[in-house]
Amino acid sequence: MSTAEAAPPGPPRRRTTATPAPARVRMTGTQRREQLLDVGRALFASKGFDGTTTEEIAAEAGVSKPVVYEHFGGKEGLYAVVVDREMARLLERITASLIGNHPRELLEQAAGALLQYIESQSDGFRILVRDSPVTSTTGTFASLLSDIAGQVEHILAREFKSRGFDPRLAGLYSQALVGMVALSGQWWLDARKPKRDEVAAHLVNLAWNGLSHLEPKPKLRARPS
Repeated sequence: MSTAEAAPPGPPRRRTTATPAPARVRMTGTQRREQLLDVGRALFASKGFDGTTTEEIAAEAGVSKPVVYEHFGGKEGLYAVVVDREMARLLERITASLIGNHPRELLEQAAGALLQYIESQSDGFRILVRDSPVTSTTGTFASLLSDIAGQVEHILAREFKSRGFDPRLAGLYSQALVGMVALSGQWWLDARKPKRDEVAAHLVNLAWNGLSHLEPKPKLRARPS
């Protein structure tokens, strides 16, 4: 037996247990669908329909491609639902703004509603104004503007009749007004200057002062060649 002294016993060893990984939260079908819509909306806004792939959508959502196909039948179906939602959202906002008695007030509210949508839902507006080979169930951005113009037409027709103008021309003027605001909105989407309320004020200034000085039967000053 060795005469060497045995080393004193050390402190008792602690048992180490591995920290369990956090359990992955399983989404319901509805939650997964909403997640895919949010992911697709962001990708379509930044890269467009053609620039976005089903693989990217699945990877961003942390799922496999079959999950995207299961919920939407592919990228086209997902895009169509995103577009339909944005069109319904914008139409609802502008329709809700068309309340009041004075036509200038109505112009201010409609222009403000569109610009507010652009400011708060920039991704949605970028998707709407982009051309796409996919046809949504509610139509295109042009058809959406036509729907809005149809509501404005009824307001203008009433005003035209009370002021002695031909109410049959209300459709032409409503298309011109809505088109002017929509195109200005597309420009402001990237410019963002001046501020929203200032842009709306200038649009109404041009539209209202033009409408308030309409000629009953305008004619071109320069004869066509």
